[in-house]
Amino acid sequence: MAFIAYAYVGYPAFLGLCARVTRRMRQAGHTPQSLGDLPGVSVIIAARDEARRLPARIDNLLQSDYPSDRLQIIVASDGSTDNTVDALSAYRDRIELVLLPAAGKANALNAAVLRATNPILVFADARQRFAPDAIRRLVAHFADPLIGAVSGELVLDCEGKSVADEAEQSSTIAEGVGAYWRYEKWLRRREADVSSTVGVTGAIYAMRRYLWQCLPTDTLVDDVLGPMRLVLRGYRVTFEPLARAFDVTAGNASQELRRKTRTLAGNFQLLVDEPRVLVPGMNPVWLQFVSHKIARLLVPYALIALLSSNAALAISPESGVFYRLAFGAQLMFYALAVYGAALDHRARVTPITTREVNREAA
Repeated sequence: MAFIAYAYVGYPAFLGLCARVTRRMRQAGHTPQSLGDLPGVSVIIAARDEARRLPARIDNLLQSDYPSDRLQIIVASDGSTDNTVDALSAYRDRIELVLLPAAGKANALNAAVLRATNPILVFADARQRFAPDAIRRLVAHFADPLIGAVSGELVLDCEGKSVADEAEQSSTIAEGVGAYWRYEKWLRRREADVSSTVGVTGAIYAMRRYLWQCLPTDTLVDDVLGPMRLVLRGYRVTFEPLARAFDVTAGNASQELRRKTRTLAGNFQLLVDEPRVLVPGMNPVWLQFVSHKIARLLVPYALIALLSSNAALAISPESGVFYRLAFGAQLMFYALAVYGAALDHRARVTPITTREVNREAA
């Protein structure tokens, strides 16, 4: 119980206290006063079969307030079988399209970085949209030579924002995902205040090009492995909450489960690829990494141990009322989870036309 409480309550409380004590006064988050301060930026998008989204994504980047003559846009097509080439033909004078066989996102990122010509890399996905000043706010932090990477903030539609062409989509899990994402971003802000964030937001982050290290082709979480390599080399990874990208929430629990499964599997993979992250003397953010990443990998096993040990205590004739109440509370917790899953399933199988009729009637 103490371990679970530490992972989700104790660590954030400790982190908040440390952030208050060690918060650094920095000016890197302010927009430079003159255009001469702005370095060239290479925006990289790795995409597979995203022809439907890419034109709007390119338009969004071209509408950025960053000087167009210092903005290189690279789209790495990872074995796309749709009409990606035709969809981007109108932008051939503004982008570089790298056509690759299907080998995974990490391979596409590596290939795109090789084509980059500017000192700052900005990584983006095909689905999200950037605020007009997002790139400028990311780049501003690199005035500090110790900053190796900067994460922006991903704002979900369930937080009050939406992506224009997808705002009509609905989600059966929006409230839960929104609450968890706000909690996660709160942690990242405080970690950045103390030293470095543990990972970045893959949909919007920037890195110095000369610090890029080629990713293994099977990498699942490039937005954790890349930044952690920088931290291990002595650089800081910070967070800029005003550099915003906008996205929609996963439509249902099944979609969110696939995303979370990939993320958790990637965290286990990271321990194999970079075992140094587990060594206190080699990892400058060892406490943050263990508390933020490793503890969450272990919480499910702690929950199993808690339930099984509590069950044994609850059925013992010598046990007190406390253990029975605690066991009952756990059963209620899991029953609510099952009920929530059933509601999500029902929402997914209900025909859209029926939901629309009900909405109109209301």
